[in-house]
Parts: sequence; structure tokens; C-alpha cells
Amino acid sequence: MTTLEYLKSSASGNFFLLAGPCVIEGREMALDIAGTIAPICRRLDIPYVFKGSYRKANRSRLDSFTGIGDREALEILAEVREQTGVPVVTDIHCAEEAEMAAEYVDILQIPAFLCRQTDLLVAAARTGKMVNIKKGQFLSPESMRFAVDKILENGNSQVAVTDRGTCFGYGDLIVDFRGIPVMQQQNVPVIVDITHSLQQPNQGSGVTGGRPELIETIARASVAVGADGIFLETHRNPRMAKSDGANMLQLDLLEPLLERLSALRHCINSFDNRNTNL
Repeated sequence: MTTLEYLKSSASGNFFLLAGPCVIEGREMALDIAGTIAPICRRLDIPYVFKGSYRKANRSRLDSFTGIGDREALEILAEVREQTGVPVVTDIHCAEEAEMAAEYVDILQIPAFLCRQTDLLVAAARTGKMVNIKKGQFLSPESMRFAVDKILENGNSQVAVTDRGTCFGYGDLIVDFRGIPVMQQQNVPVIVDITHSLQQPNQGSGVTGGRPELIETIARASVAVGADGIFLETHRNPRMAKSDGANMLQLDLLEPLLERLSALRHCINSFDNRNTNL
């Protein structure tokens, strides 16, 4: 089964989930988070992928935490996959990183600011791994077909697109839910990045802010509109997280949130099935 087939494998028609910490801070925290989420998702029939950046290349300030070391973090990601049996996803930032990261993970993720970088997309596609392209905050949903084409035209049909909000004024983002069906017309899964959509980038302190109290609002809307998957970052103690803590979901709040979102998806599916049978 390919990674893309796995993401579509829910017998109940549920969404899939990409979730984990913003960045790998250490082995124990990664295994703890993945080991907590995986059984919840199995119970709820949610195909699950553990997310963790092995390095954060896009930081507002020079003194911001970027990682524990590339190989060490990638080896932790591979161990998460081995220990939990779930696929793993991580970001890459330049073409030279694609082959290295592909040795350890199942999905290569293209950061939003880099989604137009042709050499990066081509290198990711040529690894044969699934590629998840985050939509640039500066692009229309329609424009993402060109990024998708760069993957497909290099012989890789495993591709997904993730919306993470669009620039709105200064230091804020907004999610335009019209973009979900628009991007689904490209015949690829469309994911909504819940937590990054709630960022308030480049605050005066040089540390990104966020609105975590709106996580469920954006998540419910995404599921209701028909997003194929949701993406969110979570941590045992977001205030102590070394990256993006301001918009993370506290880990112990994830299970009840997923229960409510699953119930919502099943309700919507039942209406869709009823309309199909009319």
C-alpha cells in the first residue's frame, strides 16, 4: 500500500490526520506524542501520520531554536515509524535535502514559502516519496495546480496540497474555505493546516504569535467543507515548546477534539449519502 492509499484507507470515510510537534526536540518527546496519538486514531478510524520537522530553517530571529541536529532528528523520526507503525512526515528546505530526508520518512513536505521552488519540488518528486505541498500564503488556490504539475510531470502521482491560510493585512492570516473545493479539482487530497493558519507571524518581539483558542473553530469548518485531511501541531506543554508554541494544541485536548470532528464528518457523510440515493 502506498502512503497515499493509506491516507485514503478509512473504511468510514473519515478525514486523515498529520499531527505532532513543530520540531523534534528529542527522542522521548517524539515517541510520547506519537504513542499517545496513534491509538486514538486507530480507535476513531483516522489514518494518522506523525509530523515533526527535523530542522526549522525559517525562523524570525537568529537566536531561535532550529533543531537538535539533522541526522539525529531524522533517526528519531524513523524510530517513531518503527515503534508506532505509522508513517512520518517532515519538511525539506532545499533540493539537496530531499534524498537525505527520504531515507527516513514517508512524506516530504514543502514549506509554504518554498512552494514555487522548482528544483526543490522536482528533487522531492524524484525520491518517489509522497510530497505534501503547503500553499504559499501569497498564492491563490488556483495557482497551486502548477506546483502539483511539477510533481506529476516528474513521474510521482503521490501528492497532496495543504492550505495554511492567506496573508491578511499585517501579521495575520485568514483561511478562505472556498479554496478547498477549488484545489480538490486538481484530483489531489487537500489538507488544512489548522494551527499554522492561526499564526500571527513576525510580531514585534520577533516571535510568532497565535490564536490557539480558535483551533476547534477552524478544524470544524475544515471538516464540514470537506477537507480530506487536517494538519495540526501539538505538544504536552505548548508554553515550553521550542518552536511555534503560541499556536499549538495541548496534547491532552486532542482526543476529545478528534472525537467531535469524527462525529461531524460522519454526520456530513450521512447527508451526502442520502442525497446521492435520492
